[in-house]
Amino acid sequence: MLLINAGAVDADGGAAGCEVADWMAYDKQVREAGILVSGESLADLVTATTVRVDRDGRRTVTDGPFAETREILGGFYVIDVPDLDAALDWAARCPGARAGGSVVVRPVAEFGG
Repeated sequence: MLLINAGAVDADGGAAGCEVADWMAYDKQVREAGILVSGESLADLVTATTVRVDRDGRRTVTDGPFAETREILGGFYVIDVPDLDAALDWAARCPGARAGGSVVVRPVAEFGG
């Protein structure tokens, strides 16, 4: 899985330094390579809601993500590639890795059965 983190957002809420055309081209490359399993762009950060459950089972719902991070999770791709090196190559091509952003590469856990 490629987790796409924007280092900053522009006035329109998009990843700073990434044009829509960049994302369209990358998406096309991933699809044409036949490695796309799934992928989504997340809605604007202002639509986020955070849920926490305390030890007594009571939940608290808060508007916004309120994450203690400067990066903003903007979306993801799940790709099917043969090894970590191939995943790193695709992560490096991703527009989200530019302009202070990052792409975290993690395997999807398999739970048998």
